[in-house]
Amino acid sequence: MKRTTLIAAAALLLGLVTSGQAQAESAPGCGPVTQIGSTAHVGDNGQKWASVKQFKGCGKNWAYVYTWSSVHSAGAPYTPELISIEQWASKDAREPYGHPGLKQGRYRQQELWSGGTNTLGDCTSAYVEWNSGAQTYRVRTDIRC
Repeated sequence: MKRTTLIAAAALLLGLVTSGQAQAESAPGCGPVTQIGSTAHVGDNGQKWASVKQFKGCGKNWAYVYTWSSVHSAGAPYTPELISIEQWASKDAREPYGHPGLKQGRYRQQELWSGGTNTLGDCTSAYVEWNSGAQTYRVRTDIRC
């Protein structure tokens, strides 16, 4: 392998491993929102590529995924295939019973919001399916009641 090819590959991998997060400030058509629950991450083998969060604001729940700038700028192939709020019967439920606010993403779409959902009185989590080009990762935040 040529030295320049090796250097380019190392630079790409370094870009995929570093974490550059951005903080969401406002949901579409809503304005400022407040994060509820913990942040989940899309990644593998100790690497993180995207953040998944759940927010409340404007009387609604919102799910959000942000692919880190280091991944996006490196030209990595990815697609946030879908995002939604999941509804749960309780924190101990085995499966969600609903996926309101479902939105589909586009190839290399850096951030994606779900639709706002009228689920503040329900147990909910944010859910995303994020495709790396080689594998689809299914990630959810913790369940909030």
